[in-house]
Amino acid sequence: MTWLPGLLSAIVFLPLAGAVLVPLVSKGRPEIAKWIALAVSLVGLAMTVMLIAGFDRSVAGMQATTDVLWVAQAGIHYHLGIDGISITMLALSSLLGVIAIVASWKITDRAPVYFAMLLLLQVGMNGVFVALDFVLFYVFWELVLVPMFFLIGMWGGARRDYASVKFFIYTLAGSVFMLIGIVALYLAAGTFDMVELARLASTGAFGIGFQNWVFLAFFLGFAVKVPVWPLHTWLPDAHVEAPTAASVLLAGILLKMGTYGFIRVSLPMLPQASMAWAPWISVLAAISIVYGAAVAFAQTDLKKLVAYSSVSHMGFVMLGIFSLTAAGLNGAVAVMFSHGVVTGMLFLIVGIVYDRAHTREIAKIGGLSQAMPVTGGLLAFAAFASLGLPGLSGFVGEFLSLVGSWQSAVIPHAVTVIAAVGVLLAAAYTLWMVLRVVLGKPTDTVDGLPDATAREVGMLAPLIALTLIVGVSWSSLLGFVDPAVKALVAVVTKAA
Repeated sequence: MTWLPGLLSAIVFLPLAGAVLVPLVSKGRPEIAKWIALAVSLVGLAMTVMLIAGFDRSVAGMQATTDVLWVAQAGIHYHLGIDGISITMLALSSLLGVIAIVASWKITDRAPVYFAMLLLLQVGMNGVFVALDFVLFYVFWELVLVPMFFLIGMWGGARRDYASVKFFIYTLAGSVFMLIGIVALYLAAGTFDMVELARLASTGAFGIGFQNWVFLAFFLGFAVKVPVWPLHTWLPDAHVEAPTAASVLLAGILLKMGTYGFIRVSLPMLPQASMAWAPWISVLAAISIVYGAAVAFAQTDLKKLVAYSSVSHMGFVMLGIFSLTAAGLNGAVAVMFSHGVVTGMLFLIVGIVYDRAHTREIAKIGGLSQAMPVTGGLLAFAAFASLGLPGLSGFVGEFLSLVGSWQSAVIPHAVTVIAAVGVLLAAAYTLWMVLRVVLGKPTDTVDGLPDATAREVGMLAPLIALTLIVGVSWSSLLGFVDPAVKALVAVVTKAA
């Protein structure tokens, strides 16, 4: 459909227009800011739904492409496009962008700037998933740092300055290494075009020595964002201090930018190095799975528990990606999508409790099933989805990631067994949390608190629906992803 390329550009840049408009129009009337931001995000979500409706699920390659020369002197193009993997992430970004604004409805402190930051964040997130020129990709990648830095630093908790600076330094340092890799590929191939670079790599244009050190540069850039152990230490601090909406987008989208980078860049452009490094990265993935789950078990702060669970879940994504199998990569994308939905739901519910109880200490907020039955029920549902209960979306990806890891020719079976232990640990810390927070007698802190409102339940409803739909009908998600995954595995296998 000829209108799809223009629609893709509109999805990316409409939030930028909103970010400029919000502070101008709402000057002196800050309550208008949230309505403009919501309207812009809803239009973006509607356009994403239209894009999905026009997407051909039988095609493995890029669709809805736009390729216009941008900077002739350096051969930089305005090049956008989507395949089954990127449209999945774009859909998640558009949905969580709307939900983040609804979750921020009570924000009054510098509201125009706050909502402008949320919209600017959407520009960067959407752009990363559709950019097909490395310069454009890097611009969008760096763009997300600025609004997230201000969201944490200006509207965060007591240690917001420390958390925002740590987030910025860690992720910026990773981006510097990624830039080195981009420049190296450009000097070797004479193009920033990501599709062309992948094609050249498939013909053996890059030697294994070159691939190895460029792979390491990209690994440092992407692994910080995932985050992979031991580069994860910025994440719990950022999550704990960030406002609820920022935590939702940080866990739901920003972490996926790192794993998406491995899928879009490392595997197709550096296939031999990906094959060579896969056993070592699988070990780091298994450590992340077990470490994140074990540390989550020790947390007394509910939000920090969810943050460490993200380290564990993203380990499954890395394991699936570097299994270099179709099952593993399908599982990795499924975990990316489900983690964004379910962990976003968990952070929203934690925010609901915190708004009323003014604490996230697990020992102080027990007995929600009696004190706040709707909130307690929602938390239990999200927790069971997070631990990977069959029939819910969390099971799909973890199961396929482990299957792909076991089938892999490059990952030792012992690594898969260790990763599977993480599933048991996830069940343990999740059930322990449910037992202490949802069940039992209400504590004095939560006794008598008002339950979740219709607005709060409404913003969770689409996430609940997706959790059930994907959990029951795997093809609703994998039908988009599988053709692109199979094509990618074929390229890596042939080149390696």
